[in-house]
Amino acid sequence: MSIAAEEKVQKEQVSAAFKFFHATSANGTAMLMSAVVSSYFSVFMTDTMSIPAAAGSMIMFVATLIDAVSNPVIGVVADRTNTRWGRYRPYFLIAPILITLFSVLIWFNPDLSPTGKIIWVLVSYIGFSLTMSLYTMPHMAILPACVREDKTRNSIIILGAGVTAVMFTIGSTFTPNIKVFLEQLFHTNNGYISMMVICGLLSCISFWGLFATAKERYLSHNSKRGSIEDLKTVLKHTELIPYIIIWIMACMGYGLMFSSSVYYVMYYLGRPDRIPLYMGVISVGAMISMMVLMPLALKIFKTGQRALLFTQIGAVICYVVLFFVGKKSLSLVLIVSFIATAISSMSNALVNVLVNDAIDYIQLKEGISANGVISSIKSFAQKCGNTVVSSGILAVLAMTGYVAGAVGGQPKTALFAINFLRFGAPAFIGVIMIFCLRFNPVDKCRDEIEKMKRNM
Repeated sequence: MSIAAEEKVQKEQVSAAFKFFHATSANGTAMLMSAVVSSYFSVFMTDTMSIPAAAGSMIMFVATLIDAVSNPVIGVVADRTNTRWGRYRPYFLIAPILITLFSVLIWFNPDLSPTGKIIWVLVSYIGFSLTMSLYTMPHMAILPACVREDKTRNSIIILGAGVTAVMFTIGSTFTPNIKVFLEQLFHTNNGYISMMVICGLLSCISFWGLFATAKERYLSHNSKRGSIEDLKTVLKHTELIPYIIIWIMACMGYGLMFSSSVYYVMYYLGRPDRIPLYMGVISVGAMISMMVLMPLALKIFKTGQRALLFTQIGAVICYVVLFFVGKKSLSLVLIVSFIATAISSMSNALVNVLVNDAIDYIQLKEGISANGVISSIKSFAQKCGNTVVSSGILAVLAMTGYVAGAVGGQPKTALFAINFLRFGAPAFIGVIMIFCLRFNPVDKCRDEIEKMKRNM
């Protein structure tokens, strides 16, 4: 048989339904629910439930810590799941029900004592965080289990990134309007609960659709070793450490982009009236990055690694310019911030390509399908990045003498810190990612990996 004929025979068929449901399950209304919680729940705790800010901060820290520790456990268990429906598919049956339950519970304001409310929020928020991990890791793990070709995998990642951008924008920008509309429609005083119920029902459709259309074709037999052994097997490949660093850095860079912007515009530029304009500019830039520029970058640069390298080089240049001359012109800040966001936002999705590469690499080197373990390591790295950003910004501001509400009255040390957090730190993060991308073990054995996948 000729090579062309063999390739024609071996070309895999991936249904449009699988692509759609994979892109719209974890990245769809489940992402919208997550965006609403991350954007508005802290204010709901302090202003509506009257929970002290210090207690709310401790709730977030404890929940994040428990979630981070549980990630490797969930990944190992997922890799050892053995049912008539497959290894990762069963999680898509129960996860949307649980995420709907806990996303509703966290928005309740029960008539309890202050301590009772703290316990209520702690338990429900931990449940919400754990449920997100329950579907996130199988969702990442099932893509390389169902799809062999990198080009097809990347197209699904692109579609999911576009859906994520839309849902995150809706959740972070339009939730107050949706909340008011639902309160008027259902005659209730808490539109968050109605919103979560509707999103939960839609999540059930998308996750159950993914369960129905996924076909786990490319998996090795379940490992017979102990749970910790598989984790050790993956971590012993120190050549994959640059991937872990990149996963942490990408999450930190994306988080700083949004978390530091309000401080930057309000205090460093001294223009609190321009906060909505600036946030709108970077939100639109992020959407264009995910939906338009990411497909073009993958088409031009062929691989996710090269596209990721391009995003970091471009972003670092923009960040350095803005760090030194951003205060001179609001127009310059808006234009270059838009360019930087449009270039760099896609990196948060492109790093998922490295998850698939790591899974393929371990399968080649060890002969095991460690999809869940590797996905959990990526998720753990992401949680570390989130924790550094969420706690690090306030810590840096506190150390540099930041004065809350003092527009035009911040000390120079605080102004320097705000400028550094917005543009200096992301520039350093980009340099670290560029350096780590030089060490990519998968590039050296791509031909072997492709041969392995063709024979599976």
